[in-house]
Amino acid sequence: MKETKKPDLKAPRFRLPVFNTFNEESFSRIRKDVSEAKELDNAQLKAFLRDCNGLFWESTIEHRDGVEFPEQLGTLFIGTCLPKVRKNVDFKLSSEYEKVIQHRNWESDQFIAKIFYTNYSSKYRFKYHELWGFTPIRQFKRAVAHSYPENWKRYMQIDHTLKISALYRKQRARDYAIKKTKEQLPDYNDLEV
Repeated sequence: MKETKKPDLKAPRFRLPVFNTFNEESFSRIRKDVSEAKELDNAQLKAFLRDCNGLFWESTIEHRDGVEFPEQLGTLFIGTCLPKVRKNVDFKLSSEYEKVIQHRNWESDQFIAKIFYTNYSSKYRFKYHELWGFTPIRQFKRAVAHSYPENWKRYMQIDHTLKISALYRKQRARDYAIKKTKEQLPDYNDLEV
């Protein structure tokens, strides 16, 4: 086994500058656009937005097909993927034993969870939709990591060579074929012979 050394916790770190979307400008825009929000102060608006976002990611964990954002902004879902080809190091155990130890994901047959965001299937494409991205917050990632080992078969298995847009195209074609078949055969019952 390869040896490893403990990281220097006192070393300088690079931190990206953070842009906070919960600022006075966004709150005043919300108050202007939404009549029910006029009597709420900043702390109440912030709590309300955090609760709504929490409901989105909690329902993403619960539902296999994920959640569609309002205003046609896209879809968020969790997929089951094969692990990366390179080593997935468990840094906590590696620093404890001073040897490189890898995560093996024995609970989920070595599959891992990935959080996917796509706006390909949006009915009405908006300007610069390809530039949109999604970065999950820490609570969302930890909740997925906590629930995934028990429910890993619930989520769609995604091939690492497949584009998510192709997955949506296949599903849309399948739904259309089912709809047309039901229209042509309205009295058909699978269970009757």
